[in-house]
Amino acid sequence: MSKPDLGRIIAQTMAPPAEVRTIETITGDILEAKRQGGEAILTIGRCLIEAKEMLSHGEWRSWLEERVEFSERSAQRFMRLAREWSNPTTLSDLGASKALMLLALPEGERERFVEDHNVIDMSARQLEQAIRDRDEARQAAEAAKADAAAAEQARAKMEEDMKLLNVRLSGAQEDREQAAQAVARLEAQLAELKEQPVEVAVETVVDQAAIDKAREEAQVAVSIMQAKLDKARYEKERAEARQKNAEEALEQVRLQLEEQARAEKKAALGADKDVAQFEVLFDQGKDLANKMRGMLLKARGREDQAAAQGMAKALRALAEAIGRCAE
Repeated sequence: MSKPDLGRIIAQTMAPPAEVRTIETITGDILEAKRQGGEAILTIGRCLIEAKEMLSHGEWRSWLEERVEFSERSAQRFMRLAREWSNPTTLSDLGASKALMLLALPEGERERFVEDHNVIDMSARQLEQAIRDRDEARQAAEAAKADAAAAEQARAKMEEDMKLLNVRLSGAQEDREQAAQAVARLEAQLAELKEQPVEVAVETVVDQAAIDKAREEAQVAVSIMQAKLDKARYEKERAEARQKNAEEALEQVRLQLEEQARAEKKAALGADKDVAQFEVLFDQGKDLANKMRGMLLKARGREDQAAAQGMAKALRALAEAIGRCAE
């Protein structure tokens, strides 16, 4: 058996694996990708990520500036695209600037947003405004949803309060009726007591002292009955006051429930994302129309009316176009 070639084995062991890439290879790939553009944006980002892991911090900055001519900020943008952008075809059409703006959207919404807003034909400023409008509409919808939840809790509490107030009102009405009956009964008893002649009570008595005593006792009885009547009237007034308070509280809760119903309707309308976004765009459209009208009025103040006539014609055309959108 021949001896193994130790030299060859050692050389194979020390040789770098075929897949290991050098910084020179990475540099060449980036420079080539810069010439290609389009989908190569992702290649640039992946190569930058690879190079940063390979170089120290000082080497990384020098390499960026001297070899591939990128600022560190630009490099970070390309690396972020490589990490977060999934569709290279769309990226090729958009370019790096717009793609970076779209990273503000959740990954699952980017493709749909690009299609719905025709992002490819937008300017960077228009795209920035469209994303801002989307965020404002989303925030408005979320706020409306939170308001709706709070309104539902408030409505449930008010309905519970109304049930308790109805019970309280029922008790107050019953107390008032009982107090009124007690007053009527005591008034009748007092009237009867006052009308009863003392002489009848002591008709068999010829003693004047006895008659005086009977009259005194009758007066005491009248005073006691009057005190009971006064107390009954006081209780009646209190019962009436409790009933009135319960009725006012119940009416207040009823009005609050009506207001709550209107608020819930408005919140339900705002919770619709499309409606909320439409309202945002509608308000922006009104602002733009007012600004254009102001410009038209200024132009009409000039001696040369050509500009004013052109503006007026353009506004009428815009109005017709908007009108067709509602058909």
